[in-house]
Amino acid sequence: MSTPIVVVAYNRPRSLSRLLQSVSEAIYSHKEIDLIISIDRADNNQEVFKIAEDFKWEFGFKKVVYQETNLGLRKHILKCGDLSLKYGSVIVLEDDLFVSPNFYLFAEQALKFSKREPRIGGISLYCHQLNVHTRQNFKALEDGFDNWYFQFASSWGQAWTKDQWEGFMAWYAENPDIDNIEKVPRYVRSWSPKSWLKYNITYLIEKNNYFLYPRVAVATNFSDAGTHVGNDSTIYQVPLDYATNKKYRFSSLCEAKAIYDSFYESEVLYESLGIGKDEVCIDLYGCKSNSHERYLLTSKLLNHKIIRSYGKSLKPHEDNVIRGIEGNELFLYDTAIDVQNPNKHRWDRDVSYNYKQIPFRTVRKLFIEQAFGKVQNLKRKIFKKRRK
Repeated sequence: MSTPIVVVAYNRPRSLSRLLQSVSEAIYSHKEIDLIISIDRADNNQEVFKIAEDFKWEFGFKKVVYQETNLGLRKHILKCGDLSLKYGSVIVLEDDLFVSPNFYLFAEQALKFSKREPRIGGISLYCHQLNVHTRQNFKALEDGFDNWYFQFASSWGQAWTKDQWEGFMAWYAENPDIDNIEKVPRYVRSWSPKSWLKYNITYLIEKNNYFLYPRVAVATNFSDAGTHVGNDSTIYQVPLDYATNKKYRFSSLCEAKAIYDSFYESEVLYESLGIGKDEVCIDLYGCKSNSHERYLLTSKLLNHKIIRSYGKSLKPHEDNVIRGIEGNELFLYDTAIDVQNPNKHRWDRDVSYNYKQIPFRTVRKLFIEQAFGKVQNLKRKIFKKRRK
């Protein structure tokens, strides 16, 4: 059966309308594709239901499912993922997304390819350009393929085969307690219990599996205000793929050079360092708090013996280690030997590395606006106290 498109909606009519418009403008190889619009129950989503009912779908059968009770996001996504058991695979899109015309072609080809790779746990339609743990820029190493691998499941457009979903749900059925698993990033563990994504990420880490990501995104995220987002934001917007007649060339995990753990750290660096994976911790972003390995590759200034040091000029930053760029910004330490570190942190280098240039007028304007806002808030507090 053809892979269905499942749109997950709740109470954001503008978001749903925008997503469905982008879905209708996508390229499809045939007209036997089911579109399922699943709406979680709420007191104020009559407009959402009407948009779903009125939407014209020309590429197959459309079904609107209105949940009998309010499931919440976690149960809702899991219920939608279960459709892979019926169809053999599934594409899931939350309502604040927007898709490229190529999203279905990419998902189809990636799902087919992933059946040969047992360590692929799912397909992402989104492509990260920001490290969510540190808010620093991120870009996967270019290795000539149309994909890269990330031990981090996606919630901003994703697809699963039946086997990938069954593997996750078998693990999930064991009611895993993930709060104390040190291998899982602290930021991920801090997410609300309503999050299904934190469990899918933990599953990948525990099983040493990966999501396959596109080199250029075929879905992007508007981050519209809703249940879990306070304000609209463009922070997670990324460029979309508009190539024509695209036949994607995927790397296997054996040949890929762009493979990243759940902290956005490159896993090809173990080979470059010539040190076993169980002996060295790679922490170039400096956000792994509990490393037990003897050797540590990091951007942090620590008082340990420096075995090797590198500059931080090439992008992405792991390329400085791969190519052996000289400098004193990235350090390989022997943590068993304590020695005073003679180097100093250069904040100007950090800023210039992450941002091409920030105009002085922009900085001044932001500073003035922030200062003015603080003064206004202080005046309000004083006025309230006087009224009391």
